[in-house]
Amino acid sequence: MRVVPNLQATDNMNALRSFWNSPIGPKTTHFWGPTFNWSLPIAAVMDTQKPPEKISGNMTTVMCLYSGIFMRFAWVVKPRNIHLLICHMSNETVQLYQLSRWIRSQSDTDLKKEKEDE
Repeated sequence: MRVVPNLQATDNMNALRSFWNSPIGPKTTHFWGPTFNWSLPIAAVMDTQKPPEKISGNMTTVMCLYSGIFMRFAWVVKPRNIHLLICHMSNETVQLYQLSRWIRSQSDTDLKKEKEDE
């Protein structure tokens, strides 16, 4: 009786082993930093359900700048960290949306105050 190795299982193990030992694998901060950093865009998406009056314009601006800087970092660092880049692109998108909601809310508030003053 001849035993035929399962080539699919061997390929899967080789792929897992190469990921585990890669310069951006789970043994490095290149993996764990972006993994935990996903809490930022997730929290921002959850905040889109809140009223715009509760948005901090200063903090949202800082988060936009932070993600912009780290997108650049993720692109130029060696090895290039696409996981971190995608995470910060997602955060930047949601933060810009939140900032636009806050700006609209502020302009609406200003218009209401002007009408009350008249």
